[in-house]
Amino acid sequence: MDGSDGSDALPTPPAATAAADLKAAEQLILHWDPTSSPSDRMLFDGGDRAEAERYLHAVDEIRRAVRNSAGNSGSPRKSGTPASTIQIAMVRLEDEFRHILVSRAIAFEIDSIVDLNSLSLPRSDSGDLASDLPEPDAAEEGLDLRRSAGSSGNLGGSSTPSYRSTSSIREIDLLPDDASQDLRSIADRMIASGYSRECFQVYGSVRKSAVELCFRHLGIERLSIGDVQRLDWVVLESKIRRWIRAARVCIRIIFASERRLCDLIFAGLAGDDAPFVETVKGAAVQLLSFAEAISIGRRSPEKLFKILDLHDALTDLLPDVAVIFQSRALESLNTQVSDIIARLAEAVRGILSEFENAVLREPSKIAVPGGTLHPLTRYVMNYISLISDYKQTLIQLIVSRPPATHRLPGDDTGVGLPEVDLPEPAKQSPLASHLIWIIFVLQFNMESKAQLYKDAALSHLFLMNNVHYIVQKVKGSPELQEMIGDDYLKKLTAKYRQLANSYVRATWVKILHCLRDEGLHVGGSFSSSVSKSTLRDRFKAFNAAFDEVHRTQAAWFVPESQLREELRISISERLIPAYRAFLGRFRQHIESGRHPEMYIKYSAEDLEIALSDFFEGCPPPLHGRRKSH
Repeated sequence: MDGSDGSDALPTPPAATAAADLKAAEQLILHWDPTSSPSDRMLFDGGDRAEAERYLHAVDEIRRAVRNSAGNSGSPRKSGTPASTIQIAMVRLEDEFRHILVSRAIAFEIDSIVDLNSLSLPRSDSGDLASDLPEPDAAEEGLDLRRSAGSSGNLGGSSTPSYRSTSSIREIDLLPDDASQDLRSIADRMIASGYSRECFQVYGSVRKSAVELCFRHLGIERLSIGDVQRLDWVVLESKIRRWIRAARVCIRIIFASERRLCDLIFAGLAGDDAPFVETVKGAAVQLLSFAEAISIGRRSPEKLFKILDLHDALTDLLPDVAVIFQSRALESLNTQVSDIIARLAEAVRGILSEFENAVLREPSKIAVPGGTLHPLTRYVMNYISLISDYKQTLIQLIVSRPPATHRLPGDDTGVGLPEVDLPEPAKQSPLASHLIWIIFVLQFNMESKAQLYKDAALSHLFLMNNVHYIVQKVKGSPELQEMIGDDYLKKLTAKYRQLANSYVRATWVKILHCLRDEGLHVGGSFSSSVSKSTLRDRFKAFNAAFDEVHRTQAAWFVPESQLREELRISISERLIPAYRAFLGRFRQHIESGRHPEMYIKYSAEDLEIALSDFFEGCPPPLHGRRKSH
């Protein structure tokens, strides 16, 4: 269909011919007057395309007549004048314009949009931006936008859509080419005749409805900023995940396709981009209001990763937003996206600072049973492991280093945290310094909680468990290990080994003291006779001490199996040889007397078996351990 007027280039016909052409044009337009002869038949509804072509030429003819009679003082609404005829023509063209937009729209399903959009996910390293909560072994399932076949969103028409690709933008043909050409031909006449506002309003109302239908199928709700901020975080978390996926679809496919269609129809005709503004601005504002509400909402540590997801998604979409919303009328949307990204970045920095303070101030004053891993340690290390997954983003956002020393919250005595050796700026990033600082304040907190135990050995075991877990979490994440650095990791490893040795000394030095030779020989020399009463006391003291330790420390818990076994081996290497040697030297003195079983309660093998009960977190078996001797 002819897309341009072209009447200005035509030579002026002779008066008689011009009059005849004008009369024929008026008759054709009046024939299709929707007010005088209402009919369901549409000019651009297939069939005889020549009739639609003749109608457009008739409109051109009437427009020429209107232009030629512009100096006349007659009312443009007077019946029979070219101006009144053009009004009738515009009513018809407006109806035709609307009908084409509605009836020729190409059908597509939300399923295909989501699948297509997966081709342009920005994070190749971790796939979906939705991430795990910083809780142990807790995973969140991604929300699937795909719907069953019975509920997919068909957005009108029946043709098969084709896709065009430009970088991350995926454009869909929303109308067939011939329909777009017809719409451009009609828009050309309406705009040239001074009916641009009517044309834009029709276009905007129809396409806006299509966009709103897409929003409904993508689950984008109309929520005010206040509505969003009042939502429970668990609910809001899933909405953020859904919003990120929907935003990619909306910007890279829906808005991009609307921009392309608008350009096909109005490029060169509408200078202010009004049709596209009419179509998408309200929807875009609705879409962005959700992200804006998150960016200005209350900060808390559990929100960090979803805010990072949101920041990364918007940053990745920003170039596409700039391309699609490039007109001056939509400049505010570009600015809004940039402002939201900046506020999200500031929220990330604030949350990290608040998290550090929360780790330091965690107030629980109840000792965990059995000296096992404290929930705070598990939470914090899972948290900073997830932080390392966002390394590339956070290195850009975290630009200042934590202070080397801190004063305890509410402390007016001048006593603060001890100084920690943070990485030198030339060696590691500010982010790495913050992660080391978090581990440091976690250790400081655990040392405070270790004082809740009355038993020094259990206090050492508790700290050993927690520092060992920190080391294992760092080693289990290459990204985290790289940022923490080998030097600090070696310090942590040495720390938990030193704590293990401290536990062994606190528990077993007293027991091993029962197995000394000193004081057993009458006369003070090794060759003198052995005091049987003193020897019996030694065996009784050893048995009582070992029974007590066995009873209590079987209920202590070392959750990591390898560490548990290493600790048992360390004990065994100290205890068993010493006991076996003591037993070898002195058992004949006991067995030659009465009731030796009252004093020699354990063989070396019995002790080995008993050690397997240690650190299991439950009381030891009730059956006896002797009989082997």
